[in-house]
Amino acid sequence: MIRVPGQPGNDLCDKQLQPTRRDILRVGGSGMLGLSLGGMLQLQASHASEGKSRAATAKSIIMVYLQGGPSHLDLWDPKENVPENVKSVFSNIPTSLPGIHFTELLPKLAQVIDKTTLIRSMSYTPNGLFNHTAAIYQMMTGYTTDKVSPSGQLEPPSPKDFPNFGSNLIRLRPPQEPMLPFVMLPRPLQESNVVGKGGTAGFLGKAFDPYTLYPPGDDMDMNKMDRINVSDLEMRADIYGERMERRARLLDAVNAGMPDIDRAVKDYKLNEYYDQALSLISSGRARDAFAIEQESQETRERYGRNTFGQSLLLARRLIEAGTRVVEVIWPKVANSDNHSWDVHVGLPDRMKRQSAPMLDSGLSALIVDLEERGLLEETLVVAIGEFGRSPQRGVSTSGNGNSADGRDHWPYCYSAVVAGGGMKRGYVHGKSDKTASAPVENPVHPSELLATIYEAFGIAPDTIVYNHLNQPRELVKANAVSALFA
Repeated sequence: MIRVPGQPGNDLCDKQLQPTRRDILRVGGSGMLGLSLGGMLQLQASHASEGKSRAATAKSIIMVYLQGGPSHLDLWDPKENVPENVKSVFSNIPTSLPGIHFTELLPKLAQVIDKTTLIRSMSYTPNGLFNHTAAIYQMMTGYTTDKVSPSGQLEPPSPKDFPNFGSNLIRLRPPQEPMLPFVMLPRPLQESNVVGKGGTAGFLGKAFDPYTLYPPGDDMDMNKMDRINVSDLEMRADIYGERMERRARLLDAVNAGMPDIDRAVKDYKLNEYYDQALSLISSGRARDAFAIEQESQETRERYGRNTFGQSLLLARRLIEAGTRVVEVIWPKVANSDNHSWDVHVGLPDRMKRQSAPMLDSGLSALIVDLEERGLLEETLVVAIGEFGRSPQRGVSTSGNGNSADGRDHWPYCYSAVVAGGGMKRGYVHGKSDKTASAPVENPVHPSELLATIYEAFGIAPDTIVYNHLNQPRELVKANAVSALFA
């Protein structure tokens, strides 16, 4: 017989109640704490020892995803002695790397770029992906998809999709702390009405989906991060300590009263995953990490008092608390105006007054802050968009209309920044041609950058995963770029 310890119904409003069959079942189903999280943690840990590769340096990653496609010619890779409709309208400034110039839009990043690796040869060659969603999907998963809607955009997310790289990382390298393993903020990946494509665990299952933090408010609301709501990480007011402890004792009683079953499932570490889930909720570690108001006003100002800057600050707090993967998505949907990187029209004003200052302050502050706190060496930072912009202004390359001061999509050459996590410092990888149209040295395909991310965590890029049809698939069909490692 299974005996339930403690006073029956002692912590309930109706003290005459006895423990019911529902109470016992809740130990596994756990309606009160969402302890199905225990099952999620168990699933995540089940594959943690697979796919080992080089000695890992990176323990966490912040993906700064500049959805929309920033213009490399107007930020990281300006050109001189080129036709007027190619040359950036912004003047050049020197950086902390001798001979390397940025445009005037990035004065703060120009001073800290020596702490990073600058890649000037990102390229989808030979097959360009001019559609935002298709390029986002490949950058996030390493794969292309052939299912396209009549509008030319991809279909919405599907359980059959390839997993986001973050889902693969937490599956193979679950965090060691009672902490949310994968967080995505402050909005989903999106082009027009296609929301979240490339941002889920796909065929790995929902256990490996990111925890999404999308505060309410319009994309142009710069103060939305002040309204973060993480009530799902708080203990419900009606769940008292005594009641929670009684349920923990109930689990012990079930195990003690069922020795045969206990022996049969001992390899599944059920208590361990129950404890992890309980710790995540009750410790307050995750909840406290979101308390961005604990930061000094000086720090918050340095990152920028806007959605992007505060999202990067929150990313640092999450990493510091033990989160493995944080993806900060540019807080304006691709294929839109105002603050978007998709500058088909009005590039000079929009980049100078809106997007570039937020990128410059936020990313430079993140790099410096991580280093000052001793976190940069073990935290990989990747800043990249789905593609660059056309070398010539006012020319259509993707079927979109462009004004004389706008640039269209350009997947054949663009730039990225990586830092920490075992990457070189003060290094420029690759080189674009005289109009930044194509790489002339060391091209890097997005799938190769993903392979490099996996290698930084000590995971072989060709590690096999099984899709929804139980078919073997490699994490990514590419090799890491060894030249990027220190």
